[in-house]
Order: sequence, then structure tokens, then C-alpha cells
Amino acid sequence: MTHVVCEPCFNCKYTDCVVVCPVECFYEAEQILYIHPDECIDCEACVPECPVEAIFHEDNVPDEWKDYTALNAEMAPQCEVITEKKEPLADS
Repeated sequence: MTHVVCEPCFNCKYTDCVVVCPVECFYEAEQILYIHPDECIDCEACVPECPVEAIFHEDNVPDEWKDYTALNAEMAPQCEVITEKKEPLADS
């Protein structure tokens, strides 16, 4: 099981979630974060830390954002791991 970063993260990219992740499974793209599904241990520590409520358990991803499950799996391996908090994007 894994958690998925969805649409609300796009163009805001708060990083409160990455500092509580015990396995460092967050990856940073230019405009969004991703969770690597093979690394996530389903601890849910990140969920309450997300101020825009962008992180969902894969079984609870809203229908309109179901594509983000595959997108996280595809994009996380192509991005750099992020473990420290950064300033959110200006649009947030």
C-alpha cells in the first residue's frame, strides 16, 4: 500500500510532509511532490502535515485524481529525493 500526492500540491508544493516521513519516500519535481510507491511504508505521518490536503491513501484517492496514483509511480523515480522543508511555491 502507498500514499499518493494529488492535484492540490500542484503549484504550491508545501514540504511539511517530507520532514515527518521516516523512510524518505518523497521526491521533488518542479511544481509538485511525488511519493515513491515502492518506498512508502503506509505510516500516514504525512497526511495530517499537508496544509492543502493533497495526500491520500491509494484506496481513497478521489475519482477525479485517480491518475495521480500512476503518475506518482512513474515520476518519483525520475526526480530527486527531498528530505528537508523548503519554502512553498509563490502561487501557494
